[in-house]
Amino acid sequence: MVAIDIQNINKWYGSFQVLKDCTTQVAKGEVVVVCGPSGSGKSTLIKTVNALEPFQKGKITVEGVSVGDPSTNLSKLRARIGMVFQNFELFPHLSIERNLALAQMIVLKRPEGEAMERGLKLLDRVGLLAHKNKFPGQLSGGQQQRVAIARALSMDPIAMLFDEPTSALDPEMINEVLDVMVGLAQEGMTMMVVTHEMGFARKVANRVIFMDQGEIVEDAAKDDFFGSPRSDRAQQFLWKILSH
Repeated sequence: MVAIDIQNINKWYGSFQVLKDCTTQVAKGEVVVVCGPSGSGKSTLIKTVNALEPFQKGKITVEGVSVGDPSTNLSKLRARIGMVFQNFELFPHLSIERNLALAQMIVLKRPEGEAMERGLKLLDRVGLLAHKNKFPGQLSGGQQQRVAIARALSMDPIAMLFDEPTSALDPEMINEVLDVMVGLAQEGMTMMVVTHEMGFARKVANRVIFMDQGEIVEDAAKDDFFGSPRSDRAQQFLWKILSH
């Protein structure tokens, strides 16, 4: 079953075209890694999936719901597609416990007790239950990002989008976040992940999308992409990343 269907997406900033006829699909339970050089359009592409970035041409559907349709309830749609950003986006003035419960109460209309219980269960899952009464500023970057993942999961999403979730972290904190993501992938969560972490891609991706200058240059099974990328551009990119 197709969870996310992206068809001929085009997007412009003024006269600059940032996405050019991008087409791909993500099946339910599939993990797709989106990679490419800076400025290639990969973050923009995954942000179009939950309408954080509007697009001018093409069609995106998430489990049959059209993202670009003016009648679509976007806040309801976004509640069903978890999004994890580079910079955590936690509320600094709220405790971790409250950070996890608030969106559930507002968007899903969950009673406070139920929202707290769900949030704490997921906080335990990412290994941070002992920190429930702390504030975001009292946690490391890696811990904050794990809280952000728990918060997204608390909304019971049908799919998760990750926009370079480890790029703002110190090297020693990266693995603690990737471990949580690997666990999600192994449990069958549908995921689109923009990342340069090729070890993660090799471990859990079903497919790899390589973008350059707003276009999807390659969309291949993981083993094909790492074993024999078809385009020179992807070969150069892999050589640069994997030679370090």
